[in-house]
Amino acid sequence: MSKKILFFVFVVFAMILASCSGAQTPAPANTDAPVATDATTDKATDVPAAAGAPAVCATDEFGCAVIPPGSTIKLGMGAPMTGDYASFGIDISQGATIAIKDGGELDGFKFELVAQDTQGAPEGGAAVANKLVTDPTVVAIPGHIFSGSTEAAIPIYEKAGLPMLSPSATNPPLTTLGSKVFNRIAFTDAVQGKSAAEYLYNKLGFRKIAVMHDGGAYGQGLADVVKQEFTALGGEVVAYEGIEPGKQDYTTVLSVISSKNPEAVYFGGYVAEGYILANQMKQTGLENAVFFGCDGTFGAEFIEKSGANGEGAYAASLIPPDSDAKAKFDATYLADYGVPAGSLSPYTWSGYDAAAALIAMVKSVAVLGGDGNLYVPRGELVKAVRNMSGFSSITGDITCNDVGECNTAGPTFYIVQNGEWVQAPK
Repeated sequence: MSKKILFFVFVVFAMILASCSGAQTPAPANTDAPVATDATTDKATDVPAAAGAPAVCATDEFGCAVIPPGSTIKLGMGAPMTGDYASFGIDISQGATIAIKDGGELDGFKFELVAQDTQGAPEGGAAVANKLVTDPTVVAIPGHIFSGSTEAAIPIYEKAGLPMLSPSATNPPLTTLGSKVFNRIAFTDAVQGKSAAEYLYNKLGFRKIAVMHDGGAYGQGLADVVKQEFTALGGEVVAYEGIEPGKQDYTTVLSVISSKNPEAVYFGGYVAEGYILANQMKQTGLENAVFFGCDGTFGAEFIEKSGANGEGAYAASLIPPDSDAKAKFDATYLADYGVPAGSLSPYTWSGYDAAAALIAMVKSVAVLGGDGNLYVPRGELVKAVRNMSGFSSITGDITCNDVGECNTAGPTFYIVQNGEWVQAPK
């Protein structure tokens, strides 16, 4: 048989076999989902683009946070929830929790605060940040709380594109690091330190002071500013001493300071050491010197643990002026937690405001996808927070500058009188 005849018979046989066996009907193409293509070859890839995702997710610097139906929009907070400084973390997180309740929903999605314990330490701050960035439903950080913890966390959030709005991290250099994500609503230590030096020199009339600090980014930063500014005003800093946090006896260093006869002892640090210093000043020849603390020593704990030794002590505070918004918040805080706002730390209201502002910014950029997911463009949210202007809050309008300083007010000074913090004369 010739090759041509053989080929013809084979073709006919194949056609008959196909008609007898029945052809497979191809599944209709999914016209709802776009076909993903390789940008270099224009060929379809194995990973299709998400159906219903807004176009901004493809161009956003950090992509989109995707919140599935039934999940919450999370704000992550790094704070000391246990240990010597737990009153700060508990207080600020409670203020933020009220903001979560007041924030309501966004397209049927609720907000949630996830507060993780840093114990106020830098290593704790980094650990919490590393944990929070692994949760794709965490979109912003109303924190961190302490400056050292915050500084350790910034690079981690920077890489992930999570905007931060700290209610209390006040160390001045934090906004000089070139971070796009870090912002704060607390006045800085530079502002507080300068104000404290001026109050000591101009209002109280002191000319000789001692300056102490706890060696931390916050405490030593404050002490350095007070030392510099008080000297620039014409005053004399007769002693400049650091202490180790967590100790129970500082009488040795206080005795050294006592020999210099200061009119006041300024301390940059936290209440756990502040009340010990106030108590032991009376034992070391400093009974006539004024203890002048900072916003880290303000609160009910200082009064409770210093007792009569705390009378006449000063501290700075972020307590806002009276307003309808403050009155409403104060009533809610007392009803929810059984203690007055501001009794655990001076940052109660700032905790609320940081969370409330972030919720508003999330609402301004989030998009409900056609697939029912909520999409939050991370890069757009970072920009929205940095460009926030005139946001009305309990502590005052929040307006951020180009490096993330968002506070438009300064500190108020308080004095302990008859076992209570009262506003000091201006």
